[in-house]
Amino acid sequence: MRWELTATCLFGLERLLGEEIERLGYDRIETMDGRVTFLGDEEAVAYANVLLRYAERVYVRLGHFHAATFDELFEGTKALPWEIFVAKTDAFPVKGHSIGSVLASVPACQKIVKKAVATRLGEAYGLCTLPESGGEIKLSFFLFKDEASLYLDTSGEPLYKRGYRTETGEAPLRETLAAALAALARPREEVLFWDPMCGSGTIAIEAAMQMNNIAPGRRRAFAAEKWTAIPASLWREAREEAEAGERETAFEVYASDIDPAMVALTIANARRAGVERTVRCFSADARTIAAQGRRGTVVTNPPYGERLGTPEEAERLARELGAHFRSLSPWQIYVLTSDPLFERHYGRRADKVRKLYNGMIPCYFYLFFRAENKDDGGERGRGGVRPPAKKADRA
Repeated sequence: MRWELTATCLFGLERLLGEEIERLGYDRIETMDGRVTFLGDEEAVAYANVLLRYAERVYVRLGHFHAATFDELFEGTKALPWEIFVAKTDAFPVKGHSIGSVLASVPACQKIVKKAVATRLGEAYGLCTLPESGGEIKLSFFLFKDEASLYLDTSGEPLYKRGYRTETGEAPLRETLAAALAALARPREEVLFWDPMCGSGTIAIEAAMQMNNIAPGRRRAFAAEKWTAIPASLWREAREEAEAGERETAFEVYASDIDPAMVALTIANARRAGVERTVRCFSADARTIAAQGRRGTVVTNPPYGERLGTPEEAERLARELGAHFRSLSPWQIYVLTSDPLFERHYGRRADKVRKLYNGMIPCYFYLFFRAENKDDGGERGRGGVRPPAKKADRA
């Protein structure tokens, strides 16, 4: 059966997600802020959940219709074949959003959608009252400019929950955003990838997973695995194919932090993610790292706001990073921060800036990819922290 599927994402990641969907061989039919809709079958549900790196959730879009009144919302919802997915005893909680629509009250729309689905299922199963005592299938609606879309959530827990982070530092990055940062930095086997303020290691781990082709969802469960509409064999095949595609490369990642507790946490997370052979973890101050005569890329999320005490401290850190990172030239530097004045504090205009979101928090991804002029100021090539020997890292 061919379905319309919608993958949601953090704002700013639509292009990456759309390209990823197309690489899987599915036809993209619509892209809007925070979501990409494409065509796929039961197999696509399993493969999208297991393989997509930038998606927050994958939904079946069961229907799309105009709904400027509650009657239109009720009748449009009732006309959809909910019984294909929702069994006689299944619970079906409803959530939703409304943007730029006449039907602006989300609670009121929830009640209408719930009533319409219950009416349809009651007629299909010959019941006056639905028990909702069995499994749970989550329904969702999205009203945008009086157009309603009705969805079933196939993912359950958000897809950024890969399963390797049992603990995190303060204000952690979502894994989906970290994966996007790594991809935008264009990781290559011959270029060292370094996060010198790694926190719980998410950026470094996601980069290593990408380069080793480790599927983000291979070790977790999904809501639609309990659906009778999707054979269990498809989930098994998706995981087996993902595992068969894994590879071990020469790609090398450094994950360092000034806080030894964060380094220990990163080591544990890397092991759970299966990339402990790729990610080298050690303690270091980002303001003293050295290029060591090799090509490299820095991708990092410096502490700011919740993760650092005052704006003055954040400004001082940005100035110190800008002064020291000159010694790494011609390395490429990629910095994510919620500080809109970061360039001023850092002392250099970025070659490109992308606005991204960590959840609902707006952030800026500053890309410094052109080599600096060596006369720009600051001492170069002196001292710097070198990582410990690999044997010590593994101990």
